[in-house]
Amino acid sequence: MMKKHFITTASVFLMVLLFTHCGTKQPEKEISLTNTSDVNLIDKAISVKRSDIPGYSKESAYPLILSEKGDTIPSQLNDLDGDKNWDELFFVADLPAKGSGTFTFKWVQSQPQYVIRTSARFGKRTSATTPVQAETSDTLYAKDLPKSLGYQPYQTDGPSWENDKVGFRHYFDGRNANDLFGKKAPFMSPEDVGINANGEVEDNYHVMADWGRDILSVGNSVGLGGFALMTGDQLLRLGVTVNDSVNNVAMTSFEITAEGPVKSVMNYHYMNWNPEGEDRNYDVKETTSIWPGMYAYQNKVEFDGLKGDETLVVGLVNINNQNPLEEIPVNDQWMVLLTHDMQTYDRQWWLGLALIVPRDIYEGYTEAPKSGQLSNTFLAKLKVSNHEPVTYYAAAGWEIADERFKDHDFWVNYVVDLTKQLSAKVDVSVKPKAE
Repeated sequence: MMKKHFITTASVFLMVLLFTHCGTKQPEKEISLTNTSDVNLIDKAISVKRSDIPGYSKESAYPLILSEKGDTIPSQLNDLDGDKNWDELFFVADLPAKGSGTFTFKWVQSQPQYVIRTSARFGKRTSATTPVQAETSDTLYAKDLPKSLGYQPYQTDGPSWENDKVGFRHYFDGRNANDLFGKKAPFMSPEDVGINANGEVEDNYHVMADWGRDILSVGNSVGLGGFALMTGDQLLRLGVTVNDSVNNVAMTSFEITAEGPVKSVMNYHYMNWNPEGEDRNYDVKETTSIWPGMYAYQNKVEFDGLKGDETLVVGLVNINNQNPLEEIPVNDQWMVLLTHDMQTYDRQWWLGLALIVPRDIYEGYTEAPKSGQLSNTFLAKLKVSNHEPVTYYAAAGWEIADERFKDHDFWVNYVVDLTKQLSAKVDVSVKPKAE
């Protein structure tokens, strides 16, 4: 069993060593949240910037948030820019439509214990005969693909991430597609998913376990929420397929930058991406985040090197789907692209898939060919410019996770409601608590 790496932030653990005034009581703060929308919010993501928390000192160690009723609200500190200092205080909260909530915030000297509702996992072996070891980062070079090495170095082909509702995995082995883990239970899947008792990489996740299983056929698509570029009618795949021995990305770096009870974040950096047959060279950054309560994850991508004739395309795999793609404009912010069918392996279970993309840059969709380097995918077309990040969401609802996902209208209503939840603006204020 691989040991768990919790990385709520590197600096949190360092701060424990910096106590010089352990007996000094830190003044309590009051965090006020106001839901400005007419939507009841469940597990709404709340991010408080470090600069918005007055009175922080190095003697502070762990955050503790209490509701008005005195209940402990799980929270964590995240270092999102990699400078070894935390950037955000993160938690999730329930708020009524047009309602508000007030929370007490204080620093404590020992880490509170919370129910774990998110996880990120990454494992690698350095040779075909050495066991997989848990890692939090890696660098993949163009010639380090499984076809060249003669073995698969990565547990589950690359990192996986999950919350209490659903799980995903990324093919870090050069393919850069995103796959889906259907979950049967809210607990986190075991750390040894994808490896056997000898520590060897093994595909043992396409059979049902108590936590769930891999349920989506990806093939040469980019899976659910993977991305590429398009110029004219030419699709440019970021990376290659399983049959290729050399990547078209010179170097790809990966890091789990946060992992905690209520948020997990992973960063990828694709350096010197030179699509085959093209006089183009790109640099791409990708950030993948997940928090509790939603059958979805958030993705953010940013490009350098664009010439101006490119379109960003985000994929929704179309291998076992027999129904048309639906476009649903939810509000001024978001457009939903959605499918609902028995589109799992062997068309065994009902599964809803969806992309939630920014409406102001949405330019319709296209469909990839049935064969080739990038195939069997609906592709949302989005305007893209250098150094302007694009944020979108990918969602999946499996009937075993919730039997109501068998129903088309229930899936549509769920995604529309999720989109409204994501759109809802919550005003946050932090001030000293009145005595």
